[in-house]
Amino acid sequence: MALDIISRSRVLSDWLADKALPLWRDKGVDHSGGFVETIDMAGEPTRANRRARVQPRQVYCFAEAGRRGWSGDWRGAAEGGLAYFDRIFKQPSGFYGALADADGILLDPSFDLYNQAFALLAFAYLGEVVPARKAEMIERSNDLRSRIEAHVKHPVAGFEEDNPSRLPLCSNPHMHLFEACLASETVEGFDRVGWANLADEIAHLAMDYFIDAESGVLREFFDHDWAPMAGEKGRIVEPGHLFEWAWLLLRWAERRGSAEAIVKARRLFDIGEAHGICANRNVAIMTLLDDLSVADPIARLWPQTEWLKAAVRFAALTNGAERERYLASAARAAAALQTFLATPVGGLWRDKQKADGTFVEEPAPASSFYHILCAIYETEDCLARI
Repeated sequence: MALDIISRSRVLSDWLADKALPLWRDKGVDHSGGFVETIDMAGEPTRANRRARVQPRQVYCFAEAGRRGWSGDWRGAAEGGLAYFDRIFKQPSGFYGALADADGILLDPSFDLYNQAFALLAFAYLGEVVPARKAEMIERSNDLRSRIEAHVKHPVAGFEEDNPSRLPLCSNPHMHLFEACLASETVEGFDRVGWANLADEIAHLAMDYFIDAESGVLREFFDHDWAPMAGEKGRIVEPGHLFEWAWLLLRWAERRGSAEAIVKARRLFDIGEAHGICANRNVAIMTLLDDLSVADPIARLWPQTEWLKAAVRFAALTNGAERERYLASAARAAAALQTFLATPVGGLWRDKQKADGTFVEEPAPASSFYHILCAIYETEDCLARI
């Protein structure tokens, strides 16, 4: 089974370098330097409205591709994308708005912690790969973190959704902020203590509140006391997020030596694998309820990448039969991902697979690239450790 995931990893790496990165550099960046929201199945960009989150996610993709040695114009894409993000989305408050149209007209200036988290991720990766801009990225990173802490700090731990607070509170933006912390604390010159402290706070928030102590599931929506939101909303469990949190907690646990985080991450993974994978289609589905019944059988692309990332990270940290089990799971996840990458134009992807196994006919969303690229590079890195 190790050979299976190794061969699939090579295919995915070649697809990324030879198909996806060139296509999204060529068709996915417009004349203004901004990243398009979607590319249609004929390989042409659309004029769909642009979510703020897509811009720093694509900055991350091209910065990381550059760091990994991709020979295309990664720097022009990354720096141009950040300039566009600043020009179109940055508000007088120092935060980033939420939505613009294809002409660069801001449609929704509202605050979303999720979008700020991705700005921080972009700062970390660009600061690492473009030395001439590191001092600027350090300053911007510290400034945005300080603004977030001043604007939406929760009295117990973590952050509100806005100020004044709106409900429900959500685990998802904390997950991406956690990811930004883990990236930022490793970049030379960044405020390692500040980022490490925030990473620790979010890790404990997840282990103490987001993850149910009895069932081991991780919930999405909470009231102001970090108790599960009343009604069905508070029962929602997303297999993709079980895998994604497991991957992040493993990374944090390895740095901090936390046995508790490894135990909780393993349980998240086991629940996701046992209950979040459709046996007929062999893909990770979108939504369960907290009794582990299926709430939404649609399979989106991104949970496949998170399944893969978690499985290969577990494989790198285990041995013997346990490692073989995780390698087998990683091979299944890679196979699931590859079904979404089978498109008429190489370098694109499908986003949604219906319960009958057919795909929704729609353009490829740029937002998925962050998930795909990270999973492919993580697989390379973890297999190199085995």
